[in-house]
Amino acid sequence: MAVKKNSHPFMILIVTCWCLSLLLGGMAHIRNESTVVKVGAVLDISNGTVGKIGLSCINMALSDFYHSHSHYKTRIQIIIRDSHRDIVTAAEQVRDLITNEKVQAIIGPTTTMEANYVIQLGEKEQVPIVTFSATSPSLASLQSPYFFQISQTDSAQVNAITSIIQAFGWKQVVPIYVENSFGEGLIPYLTNVLQQENIQVPYLSAISLSATDDIITQKLYKIMTTIPTRVFIVHMSPTLGSRLFTLAKKIGMMGEGYVWIVTDGMTNLFNSLNFSERESMEGVIGVRTYIPRTKKLDDFSKKWKRKFISDNPTLVDTNLNIFGIWAYDAAIALAMAIERVGFTKNGEKLSEALLNIRFNGLSGDFNVVEGKLQTSIYEIINMFGDGEKRVGFWTLHNGLSKSLNTKGLISNNSIYSSSQNDLGSIIWPGDMSSIPKGWEIPTIIGRKLRIGVPLQKNHNHTDFVEATFDHSTNSIQVTGFSIDVFKAAVEIYPLPYYEFVPFTMPDGQNKIGTYEEMIIQLYHGKYDAVVGDITILANRSNYVDFTMPYTESGVTMVVSMKDNRKKNAWAFLKPLTWQLWVTTACSFLFIGFVVWVLEHRINNDFRGPPSHQIGTSLWFSFSTMVYAHREKVVSNLGRFVVVVWVFVVLIVVQSYTASLTSFLTVEQLTPAITDVNQLLKNKMNVGYPKRSFVYGILKGLSFPDYQLIPYHSAEECNELFIKGTENGGIDAAFDEVPYVKVFLATYSCLKYVMVEPRFKTGGFGYAFPKGSPYVAGISRAILNITQGEKMRKLENAWFKEVSCTQDSYANISFSNSLGLESFWGLFLIAGVASLLALLIFVVTFLHQHKHIWLNNDQSASIWRIIRVLARIFDQRDLNCHIFKKSGNENGNISPRDVDSEADEASPGRDCAPSPSSQAESNVPIDDEDFCQNTEMDAVQIAIPEGASEDNCEINSQET
Repeated sequence: MAVKKNSHPFMILIVTCWCLSLLLGGMAHIRNESTVVKVGAVLDISNGTVGKIGLSCINMALSDFYHSHSHYKTRIQIIIRDSHRDIVTAAEQVRDLITNEKVQAIIGPTTTMEANYVIQLGEKEQVPIVTFSATSPSLASLQSPYFFQISQTDSAQVNAITSIIQAFGWKQVVPIYVENSFGEGLIPYLTNVLQQENIQVPYLSAISLSATDDIITQKLYKIMTTIPTRVFIVHMSPTLGSRLFTLAKKIGMMGEGYVWIVTDGMTNLFNSLNFSERESMEGVIGVRTYIPRTKKLDDFSKKWKRKFISDNPTLVDTNLNIFGIWAYDAAIALAMAIERVGFTKNGEKLSEALLNIRFNGLSGDFNVVEGKLQTSIYEIINMFGDGEKRVGFWTLHNGLSKSLNTKGLISNNSIYSSSQNDLGSIIWPGDMSSIPKGWEIPTIIGRKLRIGVPLQKNHNHTDFVEATFDHSTNSIQVTGFSIDVFKAAVEIYPLPYYEFVPFTMPDGQNKIGTYEEMIIQLYHGKYDAVVGDITILANRSNYVDFTMPYTESGVTMVVSMKDNRKKNAWAFLKPLTWQLWVTTACSFLFIGFVVWVLEHRINNDFRGPPSHQIGTSLWFSFSTMVYAHREKVVSNLGRFVVVVWVFVVLIVVQSYTASLTSFLTVEQLTPAITDVNQLLKNKMNVGYPKRSFVYGILKGLSFPDYQLIPYHSAEECNELFIKGTENGGIDAAFDEVPYVKVFLATYSCLKYVMVEPRFKTGGFGYAFPKGSPYVAGISRAILNITQGEKMRKLENAWFKEVSCTQDSYANISFSNSLGLESFWGLFLIAGVASLLALLIFVVTFLHQHKHIWLNNDQSASIWRIIRVLARIFDQRDLNCHIFKKSGNENGNISPRDVDSEADEASPGRDCAPSPSSQAESNVPIDDEDFCQNTEMDAVQIAIPEGASEDNCEINSQET
């Protein structure tokens, strides 16, 4: 029984050992199933920290990856080779790894120069080359399907740099770069984008890696003393870049007025610099790839720091940089691609697998397109003290912004921005908060700016510019309108240390050259600018840059005036258009008719034979034009019509008089020539200023040389006009508008006038060398002057005001004939008044004799009724109170006496109906004696009872 009890622990031990053996055997079986894939790593481990940091991150990436993916069937074995930062060594190590170690991929090399050779070996052997630190865009130009840049290529940042330059309005920059494939690879991309945005690159400065401090200082001095640009873009490694900034600070190029922008080649490794190197870069702006701060990245940074210090105890101050992050993601991507492909020595499949890898790495979303890592966000930092601060972000689609939203995109910016308002506050070199203007005159040379001015002889356009020698001061005195405008512009946009230099040909004979020759001398560097009456032309702009024009532009034609006053016998008809003449004449006839109708029955002046009545009516109507009418108007309706008509006549006559006066005085002058074709057809001579581009315009208009006569001054031009073509003079002159205005101000507008055509030019401006930074500033100053009171004061000081143009004469010659559109309202009033008076008269007349047209006799025709009413209208109205009044005073009144005394009787106005009119209604309308009876009734109050009917008719005819 005791033996049985002691056997239980022994059996438990046997079972436990057996289980452990099964477990360990299973794990060994799983491990034996994993396939080891060799991957080479060619890194610079002995020089610098980039290779060491990269290798450390690669090992940690593989450890983390296989720990979380223990079921994967492949395991990467890293075979390390040190390139010693040497191109030949790197190439040999890659060849050894491919040939002897049979690696399926290579991580590295570290630098761009090494990668240039390694890529060719990888493509030849079909082995993928994966680099995380070679950033030059020139590597992509090799177009190898086996090369992968798991880093942000340098060309991606040029748009961000350009946006910064645009934001502050700088127009010129000078790139300073390292003289190797890393530095030279960026320059073509940078200059191309800058020039597309009209930002000039006047100079490129390349510095060798092996350059001494003296060589670097000499290059900086050359830039400072010969180039006015003060905006620099630095693209080089931190080692060389830190030396550059230290030396720049010593010679004063890190002070006020300077702008330094560094690429991510330095910004990515800014933390690797020591305190004095960082302090020398105070005020510098840098761009670098934005890596979002995540908990995953923070945890890895802490873990990496511990691991790196334990492996490299002497590098305590080394921090994780972006190249280590890219190395970590590159190792993860390679491990995932190898797992997809498996253990097969097929570089083409492995390359295709790498292109399809997508995951969220330490640097963000991992995405390789055409062998390059894709990212779209840059952060912009500003160095101050020995630290840095972020001042904004840049993205390809939105440009600049101060912040990002929660999704990592630029917030509150739906359009592309290149505005400084979308950047935070920046401390510039010299501890300045004000934005540098980006240029400065290199005064250290010891010479002033040479401003060329044209010389003029024979007083040709001296109002614009004149250079004279002052014997008292032994100096050149330059005056004129163009000079005063330039000085006013310089007050707004200062250009210190300049002097005016009169232009002469460089042949030692003081020969005066043309404006084209002066432009060429500016192009060749004899002058720093040219100021004067310089016309802006397209062909000249090929050699120099012009400011904004400060005068009106164009070339125009000047002709003499001729007098047409004695050549037009019918000038008195011109004040009124024919429509107004016809309307006025018809109105006179109509008014005469209306007054006759209203006055015929009661006014002896409008009675008598028909010819007499017609003549009286027309005489009365037309005599109102000169207020010479002698006939009295008796009726109130007639007086109303006449008053209205006289008002209309008064306005028309006064307007006619004023217009006729204008025609006989102002309109006497018209241009003698109005068309260029007239000059060509009649072979008239044409003048132009000597040594002027106007000659080319005239030749373009097909003028032969024998018709072209040059002149030197306004006085000579006037003398040529006086002579005319017949005497060897001219009939027209072509010149620039500013000169023509001076000419017209000198000689009266009664002699000359500007006429069409006008040929467009750019106006007068100031010329500077191509790419000059002064052009934009002087142009803005000119705009301020021309839009303010300053320009008006300068023009009044130098020129007389003149407005002699063809349009001013055209307005008089062709547009001041008075038309019906100006008076139709008056004629409408007169017509309405006349028609209203007629209507009242007719209604009153019909009402008084309604017994005639309301007669119930159906046998009477309408025509007979009209005849009866017409006979009644033709009779005198003896029922007016005037005739009654005269009858009471004189007893029986003869018709002739009544007619002579009637002065204001009118139908419906103060004249009572005839007492016998009531009896007329009983007269049969179809009786032959009807007309005679009505006549008797109409005059019975004025005829004695014994008078015969014939006597009534005779008396009636006498009326």
